[in-house]
Amino acid sequence: MSTRRTIAGLIGITAVSAAVMRGLTRRFEIKEVSMSPALLPGDWVAARRRTGVPGRGDIVIFVDPTGSGMNLVKRAIGLPGEEIRITQGRVTVDGAVLADKWAQGSTSPDGVWAVPDGHVWVLGDNRGASTDDGRHLGPIAIDNVHWIVVARYWPASRISLVS
Repeated sequence: MSTRRTIAGLIGITAVSAAVMRGLTRRFEIKEVSMSPALLPGDWVAARRRTGVPGRGDIVIFVDPTGSGMNLVKRAIGLPGEEIRITQGRVTVDGAVLADKWAQGSTSPDGVWAVPDGHVWVLGDNRGASTDDGRHLGPIAIDNVHWIVVARYWPASRISLVS
């Protein structure tokens, strides 16, 4: 390995370590299949502290609003002020069909959800296996969304940025 690569690697490790120590990033283990195939059980992800409103398509980590104390991992689909509608398996946002490249399986049940200010609406990618998402929990307060997943770092064969 060249000296330049070694120095670059040390700088990268130092920067990540500093971010972790300052509370700007955190690691999480994925334990369920609700986000497959993007995230699988046994994957370890790095997440950055949320600032502002998550973007559509961001994978967010939030505290379970039912009081279990667990962190849940889902994809932000609806943003403040939008209307989410599921009709015959199709998800629309304010009447426009969601370019839902993440979905695996059928999206049901049919329904309509308004996303109030200060909230987001989330879905698991593996629609048949995801139960604790917007279809059951309703909109999630942005203040309860603490992290946004940015990368998978384990297992080594699946290292990648996450989107």
